[in-house]
Amino acid sequence: MENISLAALSVKQLQRAVEIKQRIEALEQELSEILGAAPTAPIAVQPAKKRTMSAAARAKIAAAQKAKWAERKQAAAPVKPAPKKKRKVSPEGRARIAAATKARWARFWAEKKNAKAA
Repeated sequence: MENISLAALSVKQLQRAVEIKQRIEALEQELSEILGAAPTAPIAVQPAKKRTMSAAARAKIAAAQKAKWAERKQAAAPVKPAPKKKRKVSPEGRARIAAATKARWARFWAEKKNAKAA
């Protein structure tokens, strides 16, 4: 059953609600006379109590969680491989690279000079 604001209801609706309520009460009275029991009040639904946890229980849970994360952190710690040795170019190799670079630039400037002359 929905909770409807009384201000939102019209006068006719309020009168109808009162009539129905009176009929229900009369029928309950009649039923209690037939059964010989005292009239019962409607059962009130109590709101659920908020569950609380003791400080000891919270501490126990916190300790277990810390242990769990410590274990995961330890297992996940990667082992670093030994760093690779740096490769060095030998003096002969450097000389070959320098010679090839000089030859490339010489060819470039020669082609450029020939293009201008032609």
